[in-house]
Amino acid sequence: MCYHMSSNSELISWTNPEYVAAVVSILSLGALVFYSSLTQSGPTVDEIILVGLVTTLPATIAYELARSFQ
Repeated sequence: MCYHMSSNSELISWTNPEYVAAVVSILSLGALVFYSSLTQSGPTVDEIILVGLVTTLPATIAYELARSFQ
């Protein structure tokens, strides 16, 4: 198992809000890439805004939840 040491020498864990938000962002971005591979048309302005919200909203919620359990 690999641990990353941050600047203040704390181990990254599943309860670290920044780590949780990063993981959720990557997963939501992967879901959007998968969805876009299934569609036939190019992105519209509405779809671009949706991508921004779908990526940042779950990350923000996950960050706040992880912060509340810390």
